[in-house]
Amino acid sequence: MGNTVSRRKFLQGLGGSIGVAMLANMGLPAVLAQENRLRGDIQQDFGAGFTPDVELLCGDVTGFQLESDQWEGAFGSVTFQMHRALYNGEAAYYIRTDASDQAFADANKLVFVPLLNAALAAAGATSHLYTFENGVEEQFPVISSIPSDEAYSPAWQVHRVTFSGTASLLDSESAIRDAEAAGDVSVEALPLVLNHPLVKWPGGELPVDTELVTYLGTGPLISAPNTERMRVTFKLHQCYPGSRYIITDTSAAPMAPMMGIAPSPVTDALRGVGATDEIWVFGNGIAGSGVMGFQPAVFDHEATNAVWSPFWDHFTAVWADPAAAVVVTSSDQLRQLIDSGALEIFHGTPDTHPTGFIVNCPVPLRAANTFHLTAR
Repeated sequence: MGNTVSRRKFLQGLGGSIGVAMLANMGLPAVLAQENRLRGDIQQDFGAGFTPDVELLCGDVTGFQLESDQWEGAFGSVTFQMHRALYNGEAAYYIRTDASDQAFADANKLVFVPLLNAALAAAGATSHLYTFENGVEEQFPVISSIPSDEAYSPAWQVHRVTFSGTASLLDSESAIRDAEAAGDVSVEALPLVLNHPLVKWPGGELPVDTELVTYLGTGPLISAPNTERMRVTFKLHQCYPGSRYIITDTSAAPMAPMMGIAPSPVTDALRGVGATDEIWVFGNGIAGSGVMGFQPAVFDHEATNAVWSPFWDHFTAVWADPAAAVVVTSSDQLRQLIDSGALEIFHGTPDTHPTGFIVNCPVPLRAANTFHLTAR
């Protein structure tokens, strides 16, 4: 099914790391230093949810809980440090989760996702993020698109901007390209892709779930983006095997408003180049906290596996006999049930089959699944 074989072949052909020396001077450390001055030191509060069985994967996580008695829904929460960018002269805010280069991922405490390198082969599947080698102190990264643009992708190819003379503030992609045409800057496209979903942008932001009962509810957030404290809190879901994830955007643009997330239609092209992994949600069977009201989803590989990706190719699994349903905890078990005829698979959903779609679901931490301990 899907692109498992092509992904593995792709990995065999990957070159070495881009290298710390090349990436350490991209301008990001200076930007982060300025943000720290604006918001104060990062405070991390993991509370009772932090146990030896929890593995933090993202260094920008400032707090989390695996579950809570503050709301009815069967999900926890995770708080991220936000980062600022500029789009056509206005502020936008994003979270950092994944990177295609291991040296960069390690240096910035992000999840290393080698499959994201393949995104560079998909025309139009990445947006542009510009960082500055020697910009002015108030310079933040510049982004090329936001979710109200059809070209928006949270998978950003990084471009390094270097001034040839006196630096000035550049606050849009067009300003950068005009400066390049005038010979004031050079722009270098780097072989680096970052998954940095936007949470707030000019004219919009991800919505808050005002009910906190169901998986989707009225949005993916527990609380709205706070641009004073530079924090945002997401609902934290569980998925087999052993991962806790958030949901930020989907290539199925018409479905995005119903799902309460951002549209990113161009990410559909990631499937064709092997930059995605597969996820199965359940359309019937054992009631639970999954997106359709049944058991938690199963994805093909655990986060940090070399062939895992936060860009999930969405499938729906439907039991032939719902009364015979069992809790499925791995893709191997799921495939056996498919082969036996116990499960029928639909690409996307039964209504969209055979047309699938991509959902961006970063995994900021891993923890043992708990649903199967109480499922009946």
